[in-house]
Amino acid sequence: MSGDLAIVTEGLVKDYGDGAGLHGVDLAVPRGGVYGLVGPNGAGKTTLLSILAGLRRADSGRADISVDGPVAICPDAPEFEPWLTGEEVVRQSRGLARRHGPESAAELLAMVGLADQARRRVGGFSRGQTQRLGIAVALAIDPPLLILDEPASALDPAGRAEQLELISHIGTTRTVLFSSHILDDVQRVADTVAVLHRGRLLFQGPVGALVDRFVRPLWEIRVRGDADALAAQLRSQPWVTDATAGAGSVKLTATSTEAAERELAAALAAAQVRLISLTPLDADLESAFLTLTKERV
Repeated sequence: MSGDLAIVTEGLVKDYGDGAGLHGVDLAVPRGGVYGLVGPNGAGKTTLLSILAGLRRADSGRADISVDGPVAICPDAPEFEPWLTGEEVVRQSRGLARRHGPESAAELLAMVGLADQARRRVGGFSRGQTQRLGIAVALAIDPPLLILDEPASALDPAGRAEQLELISHIGTTRTVLFSSHILDDVQRVADTVAVLHRGRLLFQGPVGALVDRFVRPLWEIRVRGDADALAAQLRSQPWVTDATAGAGSVKLTATSTEAAERELAAALAAAQVRLISLTPLDADLESAFLTLTKERV
């Protein structure tokens, strides 16, 4: 295994019949950072994570994990003894582990936003609070690899934002592999993304590369001034594939998102138009995912 990879799978198969399961998945998860596994419900995400965590066996293929320490997994619906408090659950986990990190139970609960729930019995926790507690328990053993299955699925928008910020922070010190069917969540925090669809890996690489490859880089530029002249000037640029003028606006298509982000500001300044707004159209992970999966139907 390459020294810069935490996880490698080759030809991983788990066949449940009728097309369900995994069908030859080759995964390469870089060491460090956040790796997002995205796909609709039933795509095989949980099966793949369970095999990597050692909770299920593959029918064929291999999975190699190369990390210096334990692997922790937090399922989408973790369960704990309802009569224990949040602090007792984390303390118990630290006590049972052969290795644990320097953070105390109180510090781990504060890290996941449950400081005020430390002495409350977990039987009264909401599902979102239980998910956060599951992450605290997983972090208690100081794992270099943390696997999270749908870690923000039960949270409201504010709670999801906090959870994603936490995942991003965790990824600065260890490898995080998390699954989600919420594409915006993956785009916000993942360095690398894999698209799993009907048990097959359709794409793997940087989020930006997925968007650039499967989404037409398109912007709407609203201006005060001569939109026709601006469109003509933009069409002369080598990084522009099309520029069409409308009523006070120009729709611009570029060779890539990166090229437009690098060149567009200077082009607008040279045109000496008054810019009202600049809006990217459909340049997101959801659009790329829909395009990619539609091609493979």
